[in-house]
Amino acid sequence: MEYGQFCPLAKATEILGEKWTLLIIRELLMGGTRFNELQKGLSLISPTLLTRRLNDLAAAGVVVKKKIPNQRGHEYFLTPMGRELLPIVEMLGEWGMRWARDSMPDADLDVELLMLYLQRSILTDKLPGNENVIRFRFSDLEQMGDWWLVVKGASIDVCIQDPGKDVDVYLATDLRTMIQVWMGDIPYRAAIADGRMKVVGERALTSNIRRWLAPSIFAGIPPAQEIA
Repeated sequence: MEYGQFCPLAKATEILGEKWTLLIIRELLMGGTRFNELQKGLSLISPTLLTRRLNDLAAAGVVVKKKIPNQRGHEYFLTPMGRELLPIVEMLGEWGMRWARDSMPDADLDVELLMLYLQRSILTDKLPGNENVIRFRFSDLEQMGDWWLVVKGASIDVCIQDPGKDVDVYLATDLRTMIQVWMGDIPYRAAIADGRMKVVGERALTSNIRRWLAPSIFAGIPPAQEIA
């Protein structure tokens, strides 16, 4: 996509303006390096299109593509040029929280993306002991309604099948409520008080969930209609 203009915004958009490109950069900024890791955060993108976008970013100098030693496949890393996009991506996210989230259709409620974000949000050093298991039950999902996060030291595994371990914290809610809570739209206590969420576990873990499960970096940004 070329605009035929010398304007720096036009030149930047030639690199970043294609569909999925900024979301790929989001995933790279959040620590994804391998193809399957990037796909987890971009569930609707086809492998062919993801490959094309990564190759375009590599050709533009935004990412560097490196062969995985002694394995098939490649890893992708942001270059200094790519890492400089962090504040731009953050500002776009803030703008989206303020102006573009006034409605959230059911089609946008992606449980796999939510669980990936929750996995990334666990503050492992704030959890006691060597292993902790957090179970999520989404009452409105007939399929993929049960999830487990198994935390061992600094390692976190996401399970869709029961790992057969004692559960330390159990959260039962619907998908929309969990997204709203993590995004900072409503507090845990409010969701629990009005019956939209049930939390069971040791009080040391359940009395302040945000202590070990960080909210979205965009939590706390009010929508535009609340500012006016």
